[in-house]
Amino acid sequence: DTGGGKTILPNSLAFGKDLKRVKKVFLSHGHYDHTGGLSEVLKGTEKVDVHAHPHVFLDRVAIAKEGEKETKRFVGIPYKKGYLESLGANFRFNTEFIEVEEGVFLTGEVPRWTPFEKPDPRLFSELDGQRCPDLFLDDQSLILDTPRGMILILGCAHSGMINIIHHVVLKMRKEKFHAILGGTHLDFLTPEQLEESIKSLREFEIDQIGVSHCTGMRAAFRLRQEFGDRFFYGCVGTELMI
Repeated sequence: DTGGGKTILPNSLAFGKDLKRVKKVFLSHGHYDHTGGLSEVLKGTEKVDVHAHPHVFLDRVAIAKEGEKETKRFVGIPYKKGYLESLGANFRFNTEFIEVEEGVFLTGEVPRWTPFEKPDPRLFSELDGQRCPDLFLDDQSLILDTPRGMILILGCAHSGMINIIHHVVLKMRKEKFHAILGGTHLDFLTPEQLEESIKSLREFEIDQIGVSHCTGMRAAFRLRQEFGDRFFYGCVGTELMI
C-alpha cells in the first residue's frame, strides 16, 4: 500500500529508501488512504507491476449519520486506471490465492467464516448509481514465507482478521506465524466482537503482533494486555528482524 499520498515521498527520503528500486506494488484494497500515494511512487520509478483485485477501482463512499442528516464522503481510489497506466503501472489483477514470486503470496478473496466479524456499516460501494454495503471482495493481504514462520501483512483486514488468518493457514498448510502486521480494523467493533476476535487470536501460533492504522487505541490496548511483549504498535519506521 502507498498511503494517502502526502507522506510516502518524504518518508522514503527520511529513511533512505530509493523509490526507483521499487519493482512491485501490492494494493490491499481500493480505499484512498491505501492507494493515494501510488501516483507519487510511479513518478519515481519506471514500469512497475501493481498487484490488486479487479474491484480496486470501485466507487466507494463512507456515510455518517447524525439524526436525520446524512453525510456522504468519497473514499475510493483517487485515480483512473488509465492515468496510472500512463505513469507506468502494469496492473496484474487476481481474485485467487497466488504465489507472486518465491516465498511471496497474495491471499486473493477471503471467505467469511466467523459470525462475529461483521462488515463496517459506514462503508458502501456504488455501481451504476446503486449503493450497497461494501463487501470488500478486493481486500487481500500479503504473506512472506520465512524460515522463522509466516509473516502476514494486513492492509485493513476488511475481510475480518480471523477470517484472513484461517484462510492463510488453509492455503499455506502451515500454522506458525512469525508476525502479523498492519491494520486490523478492530476499531469499530463492539466490545463483545473485540473479545471474540482476541479469543480466536489466542488459538494461533503467533510470535509477534504489530498493529497499526485502523486498529484503534482501544483495541491496541486490549491486545497489549492480552499478548504482552509479543505485541507492538507498528509506527512508520518500525523495523522487524526476519
